[in-house]
Formats: sequence, structure tokens, C-alpha cells
Amino acid sequence: MSRYRLDPAPEQVAGLDEHCGHARFVWNLAVEQQSWWTPYRGRAPNRLERCRQLTAARAEFDWLRAGSQTVQQQALRDFDQAMCNFFNGSHRRPAYRKRGQSEGFQIVGKNARVEKLNRKWSRCWVPKVGWVKFRVSRKVPDFRSYRITRDRAGRWHIAFAVAPEPIDAPGTGKIVGVDRGVAVSAALSTGELLVCPGLRPKEAERLRRMQRRMARARRGSNRRTRLREQIARVMAREADRRKDWAEKTSTDLARRYDLIRVEDLNIRGMTRSAHGTVAEPGKNVRQKAGLNRGILANGWGLLVQRLKQKAPGRIERIPAAYTSQRCSACGHVAAASRESQARFRCVACGHTANADTNAACNIAAGRAVTARGGTGLPEPRNREPQHSTPPLVGV
Repeated sequence: MSRYRLDPAPEQVAGLDEHCGHARFVWNLAVEQQSWWTPYRGRAPNRLERCRQLTAARAEFDWLRAGSQTVQQQALRDFDQAMCNFFNGSHRRPAYRKRGQSEGFQIVGKNARVEKLNRKWSRCWVPKVGWVKFRVSRKVPDFRSYRITRDRAGRWHIAFAVAPEPIDAPGTGKIVGVDRGVAVSAALSTGELLVCPGLRPKEAERLRRMQRRMARARRGSNRRTRLREQIARVMAREADRRKDWAEKTSTDLARRYDLIRVEDLNIRGMTRSAHGTVAEPGKNVRQKAGLNRGILANGWGLLVQRLKQKAPGRIERIPAAYTSQRCSACGHVAAASRESQARFRCVACGHTANADTNAACNIAAGRAVTARGGTGLPEPRNREPQHSTPPLVGV
């Protein structure tokens, strides 16, 4: 998906905001109707019934009728597609949208028009708003639709829905393993350590000060609104750096290697909160929250997602069990070999290496590590685990 910076005129911002609000209202109503469905209450309304309900609502409410029917109907089509993706298992279940988050609407069909103004600027058509300019940072691709969004920092963007062209394999037969971590975002089996850029120390300190002031500000005050906008701009800057790093890293790996092997991690489960319930409260909740922020700040999921899109068919997922405890030289598995976060020293053969690089070499080998003689069954804890595997190949 190609995204460009939108530059609406001040009088056009209100119209774009109105379209976002109407699309969010229609989407949330569809989610609410879908959540009512149970085997005992009957089925949720289908697409035709929702369209009839939308027509009746536009006839009843003036504020809804003042908006674009094209934008509102497309929100229903987007919801239907989201439900299909959910039942196919490729996406999560559609959830409610909140103001200031996931703001946007889609333009398709004959209404999706773009005209070139000059070398740096073009303009797109938005119903009931008119022509809106956007900066051409690269060539506009052939498209059938585009989506206009607003991020939490208040910036407007236009994204064209096009399938990215895959990157051709170099044909050298090289294989690389990628170990993802918190201190080191991505460690390669070649010894390279890649770190996702985040906020600089001064920026992080400024963010903490603004968050403290916002916690003391009165709800609904202008001061709290101003601080929230400033915090959003800083966090949007961090997200932009993370996305830029993931794009450049995935492109570089897809161009250099024929086969890329990564850990098979359940990121959604790893970043789940540990607060527990009122009856059974969780333990070390604040520590777990810090770990979750570290995982999400390193863009684990985004990196693999972009690798799949740029190198389809050349990505393999390897079970992550014991890859950090296995020696890449002799194959011995022992928890004591991992001396620290960054140092690995095998207790059997004395091989030393960076811990993340050692894990990446095990991932590049392409074999699942079972730690107890290859059976996958745990042995008593008082016994020293024995593991013997053939030497690594293809690294």
C-alpha cells in the first residue's frame, strides 16, 4: 500500500472530519449488530438489510443525510470484508472504532479520481469536499481505490490499495536466520545486530514530563487537550521511525538472501497483559507491561509481515523453543550456557558467541530444538539435559 501526505485546505478539514465520523458511526453500528448474534437470537442483518437500515437512518437524521452516502455505504462494505477476513482466519474480529484512533474512510469506483498538478503535487477527489492536494513523494501507482486517514498526531494521509511487487531472489542460495529480541531488535546468523531506532534520550525525557503533566491536568481542560496533542506527535514520530526501519530492513534481507528463517512467535500472546482478574490478580504486572512495550517498540510483527509481502514463499517459521539455550557449534542444550542477555558460553565445548547471534544460527539451521534427546518429552529437573544433533547446514 502506497501512502502519501495529504495537504487539505483549512476549510476542507471539517468535511474530512465529518466523513471520518460518519464512517465510524456506521461501522460501530454494524459491530454492535454483529455482537448481538447468538444461536438463540437469530442471525445478524446481512448486507442488504444494513443498506436498508442506512437509507432509513439517513431519512430520519439530518446530520447523517448531510454526509456522503458513498462514504457511508463503503463503510458497510469494509465491515463485510472484515468479517470475511475474520472467518477465513487471516484477521481479528472487527471491533469498535474510537474517535482519534483508526480514523479514515475509503473511496472506490468512479469517485476514486486523481489528477496530476505538477511534478511535486497531485490532487484526489473526495465526495462533498472537492479536490484535495497531496504531495507526490514517489510515482502514484495504478489503483482502483484509495483510503484517506488521519493519525493520532492530526496528520492526513492518502493510501492507494495496490499489491506490492515481490522482490526477486538473488539466486545465491544463501540462508539467514533472524532472532528477534528487545535489546537487539533483529540479530542475524551472519553476526549483524540490527536495532530499531526509537526516541532519543532527550525526546524520551520530554515525553515523560508531558505525560506527568497530563496526569495532573483536569479532564476536559484546554491544557489537557494541548498536552495530548503534543504527546501524540512525539509517539507518531517514534512509530514513523519504526515503520521506516522495518521497510528498509525487510527490503535489504529480501534482496540479499534466498531463504529467510524466523522464529515462530505468538506475539499477541506474549504481549498480553498480566493484570489478571479481581479474584485472581496477576503478579509482576508493571514489569510485564514494560516488557510488552519493549516487544511492540521493536516491530517484531511488522518486520515479518513486510518480509512475507516482499519475499513470498521464501519465509520459514522455526519453533523458538530452546534456540537460545542450544550451542550452535556442538548442539548441546543447557540453560547455564546463557550467561547473560548478550553472552553465550557453551558448558560442554566452551564455544563463546553473542547470545542473540547464537540463537539466530540455530534458527538458520531450520530444525526444531526439543532439548531432551529429540523426543519433546521433559525429563526430571535434577538430570542434566543431553542433546546431540548433526552439525548445522546451510548457514
